[in-house]
Amino acid sequence: MRRAAGLPEAVGGRRRVKGLRREEVALLASISTDYYTRLEQGRRQASAPVLDTLARVLHLDEEERTYMLELAGKSAARPRRQAAQTVRPQLRRLLGELTTSSALVLGRRMDILAWNPMAAALITDFSVIPEKHRNYAWLLFRDPATRKLHTNWADIARSCVAMLRREAGRAPGDQRMARLVGELSMADDDFRRWWGEHHIAGRTRGNKALHHPVAGDLTLDWDALSCAGDPEQQLVIWTAEPGTPSHDALRLLASWTASAHHHPAADRPVR
Repeated sequence: MRRAAGLPEAVGGRRRVKGLRREEVALLASISTDYYTRLEQGRRQASAPVLDTLARVLHLDEEERTYMLELAGKSAARPRRQAAQTVRPQLRRLLGELTTSSALVLGRRMDILAWNPMAAALITDFSVIPEKHRNYAWLLFRDPATRKLHTNWADIARSCVAMLRREAGRAPGDQRMARLVGELSMADDDFRRWWGEHHIAGRTRGNKALHHPVAGDLTLDWDALSCAGDPEQQLVIWTAEPGTPSHDALRLLASWTASAHHHPAADRPVR
């Protein structure tokens, strides 16, 4: 049960009975243990989205899910399926104009929807990554090259978890988010611990220290610009202060990228 829910068997040691502990259910459902305990004891009413999330965490079938919702006096309607995300034309054009700065478009759950050649040269060749793993959080925790690229990996990864948790709170019925969190919780001890801290952060701006195999050591600033036509899409641009070694190194990388004939990703809808 624990492995199917996305938790390794080794965590928590031996136990007398099978199944998930309260704190493990709460962790996978992105709620506090105290809140889940009050739900169990009938001291708190849960919303339909929270109950849907618990149904997924506990691997309830359709009949069991419906029965749980009926007991709670909630509608048993299925969660609304989110429409596939397609990169906005304005963001696509901006990506094409940015030739010396790395830029990518992030969607829901930090899915990577599109990128420019500089982003592929700086981070990784996204085109060879399976679409289901084309997600910034997944790459940060599961791709060894992306992890190695970030000199201050722990700081960046912890901030990434806080950003992901905020997005999870906005869409408690997002099944892809639940699967992503479950996979990363099972695969990485740091992710599981930081997810359990319940910190949240917005995706606005920050800085990164990178060690790139071509450009060397870089100190970059990043800014996330929201799309007015679709607030769930953001253009993230990585730049360096003019006159610094990092700025010169980015220029060198841009020249190398142009000569290598890298190409941006094709538009592919992502759900």
